[in-house]
Amino acid sequence: MTGLGKGGAESGDNSMSEAVHHDHQDSSQALAGRTAIVSGGARGIGLAIVTDLLAHGANVVIVDSGVTIGGEPEAPGLALEVAAGLPRTAGLAGDIAEGTVAADAVRLAVERFGSVDIVVNNAAIIRDGFVFKANLEAWDAVIRTNLNGAFRLVAAAAPVMRDHVKAGREPGAILNLVSTAAIYGNFGQAAYAAAKGGLIALTRVSAHDLARSGITCNAVIPFGATRVTESIQPANEAQAAYKARALEVSPLYVARLATWLASSAARHVTGQLVGARGREMFLFSQARPVMKQLVPSGGFDLAGMSNAMKTFAPHFTDLVTDLEVFSDDPVL
Repeated sequence: MTGLGKGGAESGDNSMSEAVHHDHQDSSQALAGRTAIVSGGARGIGLAIVTDLLAHGANVVIVDSGVTIGGEPEAPGLALEVAAGLPRTAGLAGDIAEGTVAADAVRLAVERFGSVDIVVNNAAIIRDGFVFKANLEAWDAVIRTNLNGAFRLVAAAAPVMRDHVKAGREPGAILNLVSTAAIYGNFGQAAYAAAKGGLIALTRVSAHDLARSGITCNAVIPFGATRVTESIQPANEAQAAYKARALEVSPLYVARLATWLASSAARHVTGQLVGARGREMFLFSQARPVMKQLVPSGGFDLAGMSNAMKTFAPHFTDLVTDLEVFSDDPVL
């Protein structure tokens, strides 16, 4: 079930209003006339992105089902309430992974604002559990929202965005919010990490599929104070330190990175994996071969395989979690 709403007030009571005040006058209309759809845009990093896009002149459609971080019903009309307090904003209260919600969001953007230029896949839930205590219902729920929902929105928006380009409109941008959990892994986060890893793969494929149209697709790794951060149950001191420090990080910097990637200045950037943690920006490497061994005809026997692997061993990737890697002090 969905609901539609239109924003009418010039300002809203939300914690992300600082983004407007940090904007530079010479870029305040960088996205003028452009329309963005932001899933999970009524709270947290999603709302930060919405606010910063608005600060740079964009129109925005917020899609949000108003659920808890675990995906349970909480505030079903939140998207409409938030949109009502913001300029140039429409709200769609619905689950991005359900039925026609993604198509409804695209239709709302075109009917209300005339186009779809920017897609931000931010909606996500998290349900942790060790693989040896597998909860298939939790797995399905996380994959459904975090990966299937993102694909539904890309699949609904991409044809419209391509048609815009064919009609002479400047190509748009797709942004997928992912996680370091997909790269490093973390205890008990099989579903969340797998969904975000799938979203990285979807980013690469979408970048290839849409390259001829000039539409970019990039993955953004956000660091900041969010409900996901608050939900972390530290397994050791390093993870406890990560949580404490992450809760101090403003999502403004993630939002500004997203705004830039959505702008014409980033037309040359696609298929990349970038992150923001406070004042730090990261470009992440992506999996590529680091060594090669020539196997004899017929293959190694097991002893030969062991010897060959000894040359690989110094280059093995450490088994550390993302919370341990990023437990140092962020630059605020």
